[in-house]
Amino acid sequence: MESTIKSRVVGVDISIERTTYAIVDIRGNMIAEDYFSTMDYADANAFVSALCEKIVEMVMANGGYETIRSVGVSAPSANFVTGCIENPPNLPWKGITPLAAMMRDQLGLAVGIANDAHATALGELAFGSAHGMKDFIVLNIGVGLGSCFFSNGHEHQGAEGYAGEFGHTCIAPNGRPCGCGHNGCLESYCAARGVVQTAQEIMAESDAPSLMRSLERLTPRTIAECCDQGDELAIAVYRRTGYILGAALANYASIVNPEAIILAGGISRAGKWLVDPARESFEEHVFKAMKGKIRIFASTLDNRTRDVLGASAVAWDVKEYSLFK
Repeated sequence: MESTIKSRVVGVDISIERTTYAIVDIRGNMIAEDYFSTMDYADANAFVSALCEKIVEMVMANGGYETIRSVGVSAPSANFVTGCIENPPNLPWKGITPLAAMMRDQLGLAVGIANDAHATALGELAFGSAHGMKDFIVLNIGVGLGSCFFSNGHEHQGAEGYAGEFGHTCIAPNGRPCGCGHNGCLESYCAARGVVQTAQEIMAESDAPSLMRSLERLTPRTIAECCDQGDELAIAVYRRTGYILGAALANYASIVNPEAIILAGGISRAGKWLVDPARESFEEHVFKAMKGKIRIFASTLDNRTRDVLGASAVAWDVKEYSLFK
């Protein structure tokens, strides 16, 4: 009997608001895709059961189990080495969730998981701006702030799998409280809540008129829209955010010496309002020998598509296992 070649994997991107899952073939084509609300599941066990049921339903409707090699998952605070989501400050599940083992038990397939910034970097390497690069940093800035850096063509995971927690480096001693329990973390200034807090502070510092004052909901996106309309206070929000981000990136780059830094995630959609001041601050603070030699730019890929494809790259990296061979 001729064995079936397993030419597909399942990629899963778990974000704070929604979980996207797709069947992806060996060339990166999405055969099928769907999503559901992550926040509907306050319990990790209920979430995993729902996710696995939805994956099985999609797989059975699109070629069956015999075509699926493995599953890859991108998630905040995920650890590729342990296969667990560990103490996530921005997800509803606290403590340690052995996600890879839980999904493997329910699906009967090999499951690999990676930090969302790691998966983003894999997506950029395979399908985006990092294609062909060997030394680069990818920053994922949204509700949280994570990173992954590649050195000589290989991603750096660290001894225990915790490398890249750039958002939890201290940028302001005794500064703003962070969800991780420390004060002054970069995430508390440059991720979503930090950008909103900066906007509130800037509006409190000035009586100047601003479109932000009349916004029904103040978010990084609506602040960027105010920038597009020429709002000076909104522009000041991203100027301040970019200055802090650029200085922090200069420290990062001075250690790892990348050829490029790619900004991804929801905050990166602010475009020039964030990138220009970040680049200016970066050049002001980076090690002199590196000045003018490191590119900083926002990703051109759709975030959700890239991160699902990045998760699918994680799936190809795990050792094959199946109860259905």
